[in-house]
Amino acid sequence: MHLVVGKIRRISGPLVVAEGMSGSMVYEVVYVGEERLIGEIIGLQGDHAYIQVYEDTSGLEVGEPVEGSGSLLFAELGPGIVGKVFDGLQRPLSVIGSLIGPFVKRGVKVPALPRDVKWHFTRNSKLKLGDKVGPGTILGIVKETQLIDHYIMVPPNIHGKLKELVSDGDYTITDSIAVIEAGGKEVELTMLQKWPVRKPRPYVRRLEPTEPLITGQRVLDMMFPIARGGKAAVPGGFGSGKTVLLQTLTKWARTRLNIYVGCGERGNEMADALHSFLKLKDPASGRPLAEKAVFIANTSNMPVAARETSVFLGVTIGEYFRDMGYDVLLVADSTSRWAEAMREISARLEEMPGEEGFPAYLGSRLAEFYERSGRVKCLGEGDRVGSLTIVGAVSPPGADFSEPVTQNTLRYIGTLIALDVSLANRRHFPAVSWLLSYSLYVETVEHWWRGSFPQWRRLRDEALNILQREAELMEIVRLVGPDALPDNDKLLLDAARMIREDFLQQNAFHPIDSYCPPEKTVLMMDAILTFYHEATRALNKGVPLEKIRALPVRVKIARMKEVPYDQFKNTHDALITEIRDSLKKLLEEVVGG
Repeated sequence: MHLVVGKIRRISGPLVVAEGMSGSMVYEVVYVGEERLIGEIIGLQGDHAYIQVYEDTSGLEVGEPVEGSGSLLFAELGPGIVGKVFDGLQRPLSVIGSLIGPFVKRGVKVPALPRDVKWHFTRNSKLKLGDKVGPGTILGIVKETQLIDHYIMVPPNIHGKLKELVSDGDYTITDSIAVIEAGGKEVELTMLQKWPVRKPRPYVRRLEPTEPLITGQRVLDMMFPIARGGKAAVPGGFGSGKTVLLQTLTKWARTRLNIYVGCGERGNEMADALHSFLKLKDPASGRPLAEKAVFIANTSNMPVAARETSVFLGVTIGEYFRDMGYDVLLVADSTSRWAEAMREISARLEEMPGEEGFPAYLGSRLAEFYERSGRVKCLGEGDRVGSLTIVGAVSPPGADFSEPVTQNTLRYIGTLIALDVSLANRRHFPAVSWLLSYSLYVETVEHWWRGSFPQWRRLRDEALNILQREAELMEIVRLVGPDALPDNDKLLLDAARMIREDFLQQNAFHPIDSYCPPEKTVLMMDAILTFYHEATRALNKGVPLEKIRALPVRVKIARMKEVPYDQFKNTHDALITEIRDSLKKLLEEVVGG
């Protein structure tokens, strides 16, 4: 194939204009300059190509060569992904660090997946020579980590008869493991697939997201659920806890694989996530969390233009593991930094700006990313179902949710996890605003909750009603003071404070409270609302509010979050008994008096 070679005509930061590029295509990967920096064509006009370069362009000169590759930007998919750290171009940072040191030099090209490592391949015993195979057919399994069985599948768009399949043994990802006769030709398959990052991977059909993504965060699991295969956004001002919340989701969500994309945020936050993943254990298996995680680092000190490739690389890897029938979570911190990179490139292209200088196509780019989530029936034999859940952080300047990135994101998501700076200033974490946040998945996941926790919807709705009523009463309190309220309203404010402080607040760094299983979550809310109901009944029968407030059981309710889960069922039953007995005793004292 003839490759186009042009030369640099103009350089403007990460944007390079090259001439003599007739015959190129949009989104083709090109190599810019003598050092062959990696770039991507984002526009063509005559024989001029507009290229966003994914490496530092300082030192480039007009007239240096630009060589086309003839291919789109692709991800390497195969054994060797899990537990690794890549940059936005899928260069393995740990390998580069051992070769040239901690700083990635321009023009460095290292294969994303190691070619010399041998993986033990166990062939699919159900397959026989001559069988018809197609996209998604499982040829065999590689045990990539103790938590991940890596299914080696027939790539999309390949149909035919199985001519050869290697026996069990150790192979590299470039060794031939199967031969398929397709369209009169023999196609050799390896364990390595290459897939364009901007192209969604195919599936049979999209399914309704009917199961909740259990995150271990009470405010999400109870109040604002995220569905497996759903889309969520976490907007919040500076210091409101976006990064900690996203890292917490990546650590504790009940999924088979978690992908953390550090897109334009601080490098020390990415380093903190990496170190914590090496120490922490998966709550379900007890294995290190790093065995079910993939990290993509494109932090604020790395090339601006590569922020776009980092989010699309992450979602492509997520789709690949979804094809295996796994539940995958991808978090992106943050999409605002990606949008800012788009704004910079758009300005250098001299395009007509949209609102606040962002490009007019901001919404469609965000849609391309979020719409690749979903719960799907996978290609291949059987009823394999997988899901890809996407949670993106948004960093609106000044916590202004009316800015374009937040508003465009709201068009595509199902759960809004709005972080409130005022809550963060009061040290209420996670600082999720119960007045601004919402979930469109409540109806769809209710059936799952009803199976094991039939009281979930009732408890959730009542707790939100109490918090909403508290917000209304606080307006009166600010005007006339709390003493003007009747005792019933004062008791409601006490119940709302218990919900806020004893339930919604959760310490992400506490050995017990950092992860709260759904069983404990429901029982904690049940204990708080049981106290409110019994106290209301006693209050209406004449028990003074001061005596109800002085009950020792309230301290035990406040300490529920520190009780280990394996002891909590007995603690809950004892609490319910103590609540009823103590209030009954107060009532007897009043009636007796």
